[in-house]
Amino acid sequence: MENQNPKSTKERLLWAQFDALQLGTGWTYSDISKLQILVEDVYGDSHPGSVHLNQLSEQVKIGIYESGGKPASFHATDICDGCAQGHNGMNYVLASREVLTDMVELHGSVNPWDGLVLLSSCDKSVPAHLKAAGRLNLPTVIVPGGSMRPGPDMSTSIKAGDISLRQKQKEHITQCEIDDYKLTGCPSVGACQFLGTASTMQCMAEALGMTLPGAALIPATMRDIGQWARNAGIAVMELARKGITASDIMTKEAFENAVMVHSAIGGSTNATLHLPSIAAELGIDLPIELFDKINHQVPHIANVYPSGTQVTEAFWFAGGIPMVQWMLRDYLHLDVLTVTGNTLRKNLEQLEQQGYFHRYLGYLRNYGLTREDLFTPLDEVSEIGSIAILKGNIAPEGSVIKYSAVSPDMRKHKGPVRVFDREEDCYDAVVNGIIEPNDILVIRYEGPRGSGMPEMLMTTEAIVCDPRLNGTVSLLTDGRFSGATRGACIGHISPEAARGGPIAYLQDGDIIEYDIPNRTLSLVGTAGVEKTEKEIGMILAERRRNMEQKQPAPRKGIFKRYTESAASAMKGAGI
Repeated sequence: MENQNPKSTKERLLWAQFDALQLGTGWTYSDISKLQILVEDVYGDSHPGSVHLNQLSEQVKIGIYESGGKPASFHATDICDGCAQGHNGMNYVLASREVLTDMVELHGSVNPWDGLVLLSSCDKSVPAHLKAAGRLNLPTVIVPGGSMRPGPDMSTSIKAGDISLRQKQKEHITQCEIDDYKLTGCPSVGACQFLGTASTMQCMAEALGMTLPGAALIPATMRDIGQWARNAGIAVMELARKGITASDIMTKEAFENAVMVHSAIGGSTNATLHLPSIAAELGIDLPIELFDKINHQVPHIANVYPSGTQVTEAFWFAGGIPMVQWMLRDYLHLDVLTVTGNTLRKNLEQLEQQGYFHRYLGYLRNYGLTREDLFTPLDEVSEIGSIAILKGNIAPEGSVIKYSAVSPDMRKHKGPVRVFDREEDCYDAVVNGIIEPNDILVIRYEGPRGSGMPEMLMTTEAIVCDPRLNGTVSLLTDGRFSGATRGACIGHISPEAARGGPIAYLQDGDIIEYDIPNRTLSLVGTAGVEKTEKEIGMILAERRRNMEQKQPAPRKGIFKRYTESAASAMKGAGI
C-alpha cells in the first residue's frame, strides 16, 4: 500500500512546539499533513561545483510540491581539493567526507523525514551523500551538479599543473599566459571537465541506481540539468509513497555494477576508497580484490581525459552512463532496482524506445565529434579494465594504479628509490631538477593515519609536465591521487607507513619493481644491488627492528580524530 501519511504524525502528538517551529519557518498548516522531504545540498561559495546547487534545489522543491509533498532545504557545504593544493588544507579534504556524512545524518535524523534528495557535484560530497543515504536508509534520490564547460581548445582545468610548474621554474611562461589560464580554466559552474574523482563519483551514483538515468555529468549550464532536478523531486515522492529506500537500491549487485562501470570508463582510483566506504554503511563488504577481478573482465570503452582525450561534456552528449550501461548490458546485473522505481533493465529499454541515445548527438557534431570518438565499440576494444590492485612485500594488503593512464612501456618497471616523508619535499625535488629519469619516488606518512591521506596532484603533474622526467619516473605513496593523475602512479599502499607498513622502512638506493600485468609491487634490491626474496625478507625484518618510525606533530580537532581512527585505504579510509 502506498504511504500517504507523513512519518512525523506520531511525533507531532508528543510536543506541540514541533508544529509551531515549522509554522514559524513559513510552513502552512496543511503542509504538516503532507509527506515531508529533506532537500540537502552542499551549496556555498566553496567552488564551481557547489555554487549553483541552490538553484537546482529550487527545481527539486518544485517537483516535490507538484507531487503533493513539502520540501525543506538544508545546507552543509563541501570543500575543494583544487583550493587545497600545496598546503596543509589538503590534509583535511578526505576527513571532510566523514564530517559531511555526519552532518547529513544529523539533519536526516532529528526530524522524521519521509524522503531525502541530496545534491552534490564533487570529490568528497557525492560519496558523503551516498554514505549518508546508506546510513539513513530513507527513500532517496541523488542529484549530481553536472559538468563544467570545457576551456579553450577543449582543455580542462588541470592545465594548472603545466602552468604552475613553469611558473615556479620561471621558464618559457609569461604573465599573460598565466592570466589567460586563470580567466578561462574554469569557465562555468559544475564539476571539472575531466574524469577526475568528482566526475567519477557522479557516474558512480548513477551506476548504483541512485540518480535518475542520465543525471551524471549533464552540462551544468544547459536547461536539461534543471529538468532532471525537478524530476528528482517527483521521483522521491514516488519512492516515499512506495516505501522504496536506499538499501533496496544499493545492493551488493548494484555495487558490482558500479565497479564494472568504473572499469569501463577509466574512473578515478579514489573510487576504490569511496565505494567500499559507502557499501560499509549498508553492511556490505566490498573487498578490494573485487575491483581487480572485474578489471580483468570488463572492457575499457570510454575515451575521457585523463585516460583518454575528450572532456566530460562530450561524454554526456555521447550518451553518458546510460550508453555505458547499454553497451555493457551483457555484463551488468540488469534486474537491480533504481530510483525510478523500475529495474535497470526497464530503464534502458525505455531510454532506447524514447530515442534518448540519439537525442544529444547533434551537440557532439558541433564539436566535430561522433559517438565513436567517446566510446570504443566492444568488438574493437584493445584494453580490458582500467585499474589494478598490486600486492607484494611493500604492499601486502594492496595498492592501486590506474593503468589506463599509464603508457604501455611503463606498465612494468624497475628502478632506484628516492624516499620522502612529505609530498612537499618530493615536489620541491622535482621542481628543482634533483630527480633523475627512471627514479622511483616514494612518498610515505601520507596515508589516512599519517596525514589524512592528501592527494598528490601537484607532484604527479610536475612529473608529467617535465619533458626530462615524463614517461620514465614513477611515484609510489601511501597517500592518494587526484582523479586527474596521469602516469605511473601507485597509491593507497597498505599498510601505510604510520601503521608500520613496509613502506616505512624503504631507503634511498633501494630497488623496487612493479609489474601491472602480474599485479605485483615489491622491493627487490638494496644499495643498488638486487637480492633474493629471502634476503629481502631478512632486510625488511632487520630494518623494522632498528629503524624508528616518524612521529607526528601534536594534532587537534577533526584532524586529530580522523588520523587517530581512520581505517586502512583498502577498507575505504572511513572512521
